[in-house]
Amino acid sequence: MENKGLNKVGLIFEKIEPKEALTKAFKMSRDQIIQQILDSGLKGRGGAGFPTGLKWKYTAAEKEPEKYIVCNADEGEPGTFKDREILDRVSYKVYGGMAIAGKTIGAKKGIVYLRGEYKFLLPKLMIELEAFHKMIDEIGYDFRISYRLGSGAYICGEESALFESIQGDRGEPRNKPPYPTTSGVFYKPTSINNVETLVTVMMIIMNGAESYVQLGTKDSRGSKVFSISGDTPMPGIFELELGMTVQEFVNEFGDGDTKAVQVGGASGFCVPRKKFPTTIIGFEGVPTGGSMKLFNSSRSMYNVLHNYLDFFAEESCGQCTPCRVGCQQLLKGVEKVKKGEAKSTYLNELVKLADTMKVASKCGLGQSVGNAFRTIVENFKEEIIY
Repeated sequence: MENKGLNKVGLIFEKIEPKEALTKAFKMSRDQIIQQILDSGLKGRGGAGFPTGLKWKYTAAEKEPEKYIVCNADEGEPGTFKDREILDRVSYKVYGGMAIAGKTIGAKKGIVYLRGEYKFLLPKLMIELEAFHKMIDEIGYDFRISYRLGSGAYICGEESALFESIQGDRGEPRNKPPYPTTSGVFYKPTSINNVETLVTVMMIIMNGAESYVQLGTKDSRGSKVFSISGDTPMPGIFELELGMTVQEFVNEFGDGDTKAVQVGGASGFCVPRKKFPTTIIGFEGVPTGGSMKLFNSSRSMYNVLHNYLDFFAEESCGQCTPCRVGCQQLLKGVEKVKKGEAKSTYLNELVKLADTMKVASKCGLGQSVGNAFRTIVENFKEEIIY
């Protein structure tokens, strides 16, 4: 049987003629573009998985004359480095996707929010942006893109905290509703999309939705760029079809002794060896923004969990109590269990705390802490108990 799940696609990094793709897009109506994206089944590649076509449709429906398209390039999830590679190699596709989004929602301004640690890319990106602006001027389309740099805060990967940072304010999540499609950056209707999502949009417009839906599964259409690291002989960037099992992934990228795969970075899910065959990488199984970390038997899963919790406690913005206090208590709790200062049953109470954080925290940071915590505690309890 052919292993479709490990089809190395290469769609994202495929060289195309940007002027041809954009000319095609600008001849289409707003509704035609939205329908193409809806038909493709494209979901956000940042990890949340909201349908891109719906996001654009809602933003386009707003009557406010001033709108924005924002590219989230604040790639702060531990273990994720695919957006950096995309920007470095095919930035013109990112700009093209933003221009198509701008036409669709009625925005004449785009903003790329670039991770502060990627500042070294900026000189090259600005040269390529200048060339892009000249190209769309030749086509006859009024659209301009600018850059804003982050300052290393993980919380600014959250869309509303990112907006606050762009505006020059402290990066803290906003209350929702209103949602970005109604009140985003500068409190104007905004579509915010991941780097990879915008590139994929350009490829869909270029090749057609019917071509894109041939990849992936019914619930997880298309391909995905993965950042693969850890105990693997093949670290790096790979574009694969969605819908493969973790076992298929491990067969290709494991070192023969893989005991766990962390899907989605620190905020994702830890899949143990016994669940490799039945766990699908995709929206019907375990979704991921791109980070895939492999751990072999030499690794302590307690140390892995401790590192994640230490990271979350440090990066919590402190705005809401469930996240601010919860991250600290989870970290202190597992330390107590490991030292023998608390019984192993205390882990059950900590899992309840993580579940409470999931429903009570204001944004995705606190809401996602329980993903790694629960899956590591449940599957590797013997490595945490004293």
